[in-house]
Amino acid sequence: MLLVSNALYAQSNVSGYVYVDANGNGKRDRREQGIAGVSVSNGTAVTVTDNKGRYQLPVGEDNIIFVIKPSGYAVPLNENNQPQFYYIHKPNGSPSLKYGGVQPTGRLPKSLDFPLIEHEEPKDFTALIFGDPQAYTEQEIAYFAKGVVAEVEGIKNVQFGLSLGDLVGDHLVLHSPYVKAVAQVGIPWYNLMGNHDMDYDAPADSLADETYEATFGPANYAFNYGDAHFIVLDDILYPDPRDGKGYWGGFRKDQLDFVENNLKHVGKDKLIVLAFHIPLQHENEDAFRNADRQRLFDLLKDYPHTLSMSAHTHLQRQNFYGEADGWKQAKPHHEYNAGTTSGDWYSGELNEQGVPVSTMRDGTPKGYAFLRISGNRYMIDYKVAGEPDSVQIKLFHPKVVAQGRGTQAGIFANFFMGHEGNTVEYRIDGGEWRPMTYTEMPDPDFMWQLYKWDTTNELMPGRRPSNAVNSTHLWRGNIPANLPVGEHRIEVRATDMFGRTFTQQSTYRLAEPVQTR
Repeated sequence: MLLVSNALYAQSNVSGYVYVDANGNGKRDRREQGIAGVSVSNGTAVTVTDNKGRYQLPVGEDNIIFVIKPSGYAVPLNENNQPQFYYIHKPNGSPSLKYGGVQPTGRLPKSLDFPLIEHEEPKDFTALIFGDPQAYTEQEIAYFAKGVVAEVEGIKNVQFGLSLGDLVGDHLVLHSPYVKAVAQVGIPWYNLMGNHDMDYDAPADSLADETYEATFGPANYAFNYGDAHFIVLDDILYPDPRDGKGYWGGFRKDQLDFVENNLKHVGKDKLIVLAFHIPLQHENEDAFRNADRQRLFDLLKDYPHTLSMSAHTHLQRQNFYGEADGWKQAKPHHEYNAGTTSGDWYSGELNEQGVPVSTMRDGTPKGYAFLRISGNRYMIDYKVAGEPDSVQIKLFHPKVVAQGRGTQAGIFANFFMGHEGNTVEYRIDGGEWRPMTYTEMPDPDFMWQLYKWDTTNELMPGRRPSNAVNSTHLWRGNIPANLPVGEHRIEVRATDMFGRTFTQQSTYRLAEPVQTR
């Protein structure tokens, strides 16, 4: 939380300055200049600083006031690399909650000032994206730190990171060790709230984020970097307004009012990147409230460059929303439903590190993503934890096939970032490329892993993975059996939605059929 030392007094408005903190001491000194045209919000209303860098906003008894970082500036970081761009105003603190929430903050300072640091920002940059760390125990925090964080510790040429919710698994005292773990990456790190980061004993949705706020600040905020404008939102309605039980994907009116008020100050040429936990889901309304998605889409109708990112499902999918889903532009809206750093909830066999392999139910290995932005365009790379960057496809096929006999077994290619409509091809022994057929079914490699757990005579270390679901990025090809006896090379190439081609190779063997008596 931003620290302000000025005298306190009660008021119904908050005012102050956004300024260049030239000496980096976090205080507005006499000669430090205000910055004009910077957006500041109370969580719903958004105002812009005047030519002296001054702003004013209405404030009540429960607000987080925050600056929307402009391009070309950085915000201060705390000792754990968390951006400090906000001030929590809860004079009476949170209601009585199991995990405490926010302690009383007292009255507002006379001038609530936000320091910014001049910072050269490239228009071509990369952000590191984590889906669902979701540790339920200290042991799982250790798995997260060892299996994922250690791999990217000290990473270069990445400007900031963002975790897409479910930072922990219900036990909110783990927020602190999560913060310490992800701080080791060594870059500014943003967060958003998932359904497992909530106060389940909150009496209303607007209070379900109190403990989250105590550690991470606002659950709804925005910032700029280069030519991109990021909008981070809590999209969990809790308790579910339909029956008061569980949760529902969606937004409160005040959250969408914030998006509307914020976008008034964002140029139409910017890339709008929305980040939230639960995917927008268009198959049915059980998962996400249609009216909320529609208002969000209406607000974005004049922005031709957009991307949404979500997590939550512990799968990896590319979702596209078109006219039938209420999207108002000719080009569909892309939502990247990211694979997770916890994979299938830290399940499966233990790898050489002693960390669960945790392949997801659609056959996607656990990992993380790089969002690569160039101006108002983007590309996304998925990185399998513990594997080289080149591992983008997993092949499954028989190791040996009877020569001259047809087989219903197939060559399966799980293209982790793929989706229906991608071109995926294969060839044998350097021959002609042939198309593979898109198919929605459980990944056979993942099924093989499950069968190992279900057929073992002795208990295995770790925990059995979840049951398989249909993969949305799986292709099949036939196995040629009419080639000479011996080893044959399989090559698969897949082209992603950004026009890049990836390859994977394997071999199978043709053997003379075993004669039966």
